[in-house]
Parts: sequence; C-alpha cells; structure tokens
Amino acid sequence: MLVFGALEIVFSQIPNFHEIWWLSIVAAVMSFTYSSIGLGIGIANTVANGGFRGTIAGATNVTAMQKVWRSLQALGNIAFAFAFSNVLTEIQDTIKAPPPSESAVMKKATRMSVVATSVFYALCGFMGYAAFGNAAPDNLLTGFGFYEPFWLVDAANVAIAVHLVGAYQVFVQPIFAFVERRVSQRWPDSGFVNNELRLGPFCISAFRLLWRSLFVCFTTVVAMALPFFGVVVGLLGAISFWPLTVYLPSEMYIAQRNVRRGSALWIGLKLFAALGLIVSVAATTGSVAGFVGEFNKFRPFSG
Repeated sequence: MLVFGALEIVFSQIPNFHEIWWLSIVAAVMSFTYSSIGLGIGIANTVANGGFRGTIAGATNVTAMQKVWRSLQALGNIAFAFAFSNVLTEIQDTIKAPPPSESAVMKKATRMSVVATSVFYALCGFMGYAAFGNAAPDNLLTGFGFYEPFWLVDAANVAIAVHLVGAYQVFVQPIFAFVERRVSQRWPDSGFVNNELRLGPFCISAFRLLWRSLFVCFTTVVAMALPFFGVVVGLLGAISFWPLTVYLPSEMYIAQRNVRRGSALWIGLKLFAALGLIVSVAATTGSVAGFVGEFNKFRPFSG
C-alpha cells in the first residue's frame, strides 16, 4: 500500500484527464483481465465440485437480521460500482470535437460500459457463489477463495493493483481540478500557485506538488488504518449514489429539456429519484450496520 501511495503521488502530478488517457486504457484492460480470470476460475471450480454449492436460502449460520444488513450493504457495493456520474463530464471533456458530437460518443460509450460491467460483475458474483456457496469471500481473488493455479491468481492480483492505480486517478482528478481552479481564482498572481514546470506529461507547480501529495498521503494512511475495504466501499457508494447518480442528473435533465411540470416524463423522473433515494437510504443503513460490526473488532493498521 505504501508503494501504491508512492505511485499515486507521481501520477497525481499529471495535471488533468487529457494527459492520462493512456492510463485509463491500461486500467480498463486490467479490469477485463482480472474479471475474466475470476470468472474462469469460478466456472472451473464449479465444474470440479460437480454442481452449485450456493443455495437460494443463503447462509444458515447467520441471523435473519444479519442477512438483511448484508443484503443492504451489497446494494451499497453495487451503487459504488455504477456511480460514475461524478467523473462522466470530466471524461466527456477529453473527447475530441465532432463529428460525431461529444454527447453522442459519450452516450454510446456509457451504454457499452454499463452493459459490459453488468455482465461481468453479475457473472463473477454468480459463479463465485456457485463455486463456494455460503463460504464465498468478499474478494474471490484476494480472499480465501482461489489459491490455484498460483501463477494465474498472482497475475489477476497484479492486474487488480494496476487497475486501481488508474482508477484512483480517474476519480481523484475532478477533485484536484476543482480545488486548483478555486485556488487559482483566489490568488491569480501567486507564483506559488500558478508557476508551472513542464516535464513530459507532468506539469508541476509548488502548490500542486504540495497539495496533491498531502491528499494522496492522507488517503493512503486512511486506507492502511481501516482494514475493512468492502464495508467502506459500500458506505461511500450508498452515500453518494442518490445525490450524484440519481437526483442531480435527473434535475439537470428536467432543466435542460424544459420538461413540463406534471407531465408523464416529469412524474417518471421524480418517481425514479424517489426510488433512488429509498435504495440509497437502505444501502446506507446496511453499510453503517456493517461498519459498526467491523469497528467492534477493529485494530488500526491490522491489514
């Protein structure tokens, strides 16, 4: 994790999305790689077991309430996996001018990515449960799921690490851009903020080097201190899902298209937003319960 943090400090000096397109491609290839490996090993284990180990009723060694909390927490994980609206406009900004239009390209890319993500995630989840049943771990590759063949599992874990390097930058670049834009507007004549040194894809200023490095160090320390990754991901996904993925986009659509108040489309969008709020609240509740449960046996930096 320290090595990961050090790499992110370096890559964080790349100023914006325009300069990290190649890193996004690498991350996408790595995601496809480890998902395919996980799916393939899940199918192989299911065949070797002679059938499915999972059952419709699920685990019998937990209470009904624990099942409810875990199911709601799973909603948070799903929400996190599909909550990309906070980086959508930043990614669209990197698309070259028409033809075709930026929005047309982004719509096509969004449809393809959502379908591909849904298919792979669903198949990995189904086959992991089929292979291990109630003993399926949170992470099929790094948990107690797959150990053989060793070289293939190691390759998958390397792909995960490389993918996360790129994914970190995709999600953090809008934060960097927002803060630096505000600071530059506040102190337009400051050399500390605005004087830059260009080195290949890197564009270094004193402020950018200091603030981005501190941000990466902070997130790295937090990640090392909290040894329950899945619960944290579920909580973050649940909290951010409704406002960023459901409410704001639907309200922006209503305003941009001048959707008439009381029309069928307006009612449908409002009902969709209400449903999203219910899902977000339920997932947050389950994630908080899971967080509390993990925190009771929490030991900082326990790995």
